[in-house]
Amino acid sequence: MSDDKQQQKKPGYQIHTIYEGGKAKNRSCPKCGPGTFMADHKDRSTCGKCKYMEKK
Repeated sequence: MSDDKQQQKKPGYQIHTIYEGGKAKNRSCPKCGPGTFMADHKDRSTCGKCKYMEKK
């Protein structure tokens, strides 16, 4: 394989900050317990581990 045909690397994933001032800004999942945070969407909050969802 020649050096001309090297594959380009894709950019890495963004690391989202869930802590602000030493305190978590997202709430924990009530089913999974502390340490598993819920994703904050426009109209809902969801847990990626157990798929628990709360509508706002």
